[in-house]
Amino acid sequence: MSVNWRGVMPAVTTKFTDDDQLDLDMFETNIQAQLDAGVTGIILGGTLGEASTLEEEEKRTLVREAVRIVNGQVPVIINIAEQTTKAAIDSARKAEEDGASGLMMLPPMRYKADHRETVTYYEEVAKSTNLPIMVYNNPVDYGIEVTLEMFEELAQYENIQAVKESTRDISNVTRMKNKFGDRFKLLCGVDTLAMEELLMGADGWVAGLVCAFPKETVCIFELIQQGRIEEARAIYAWFLPLLELDINSKLVQNIKLAEVATGIGTENVRAPRLPLIGEERKQVLEIIEAGMKSRPVIPEYKPTLV
Repeated sequence: MSVNWRGVMPAVTTKFTDDDQLDLDMFETNIQAQLDAGVTGIILGGTLGEASTLEEEEKRTLVREAVRIVNGQVPVIINIAEQTTKAAIDSARKAEEDGASGLMMLPPMRYKADHRETVTYYEEVAKSTNLPIMVYNNPVDYGIEVTLEMFEELAQYENIQAVKESTRDISNVTRMKNKFGDRFKLLCGVDTLAMEELLMGADGWVAGLVCAFPKETVCIFELIQQGRIEEARAIYAWFLPLLELDINSKLVQNIKLAEVATGIGTENVRAPRLPLIGEERKQVLEIIEAGMKSRPVIPEYKPTLV
């Protein structure tokens, strides 16, 4: 399956049982809710997916299960966050074997690669796989920015097709469009900037709070595509306090609590993460409960991406 790189693509959480095993039943429940809402892809193994705590076979199980659940309806994309080029190439190979449709790919982890090293890292993986790649550009959290000059070199590789834009600089959407036109699809990777970047021409949204609120997230995207900006803005204004739970070091715990509130998740996390307690938990629950009480009625709209 090819990847369109448009629309809302949830970076789904990994579900765990009370005894710290993969909770594949709740995983399926959540993904089905995403599909029912009209998402255009499923992204596994990102920060929200607690990928750094997953064993290799668990990652492969999640890919295979997601491929089974979506049954060809949307592409399944797995994140690559590795310390070595060799490991990244091996991850890409396994993803292809397991039926993934695409890769989301961070620069090298831990080692702060320079321009030449970062470009070569992406090049070597791109040359090793037939899968399309979305570059995850998040210098705030991961310390390496994939610059315009780097993208200029990477543009020669046809399977490097998209960018998860998480620089926190809204003008980067315009900067990329000015430089490359439609060569790279751009997907906003920061929930609190999504409407702004979509209005500036971003092609999609790699979303976090969509894990708990899939219909509202997809509705915002669709209304913007149809020029119904005030309707989209009203839902986005309601959503913003919840979206701010995503720009926090405890984003996994926060979003899992929101999934509990909407009935499509549990709050189990994998150590060293621990569930929220005390005042911190109380504050997050107050935000979630306020959002649930004022949850908007979704207006009728005809999906633009089918």
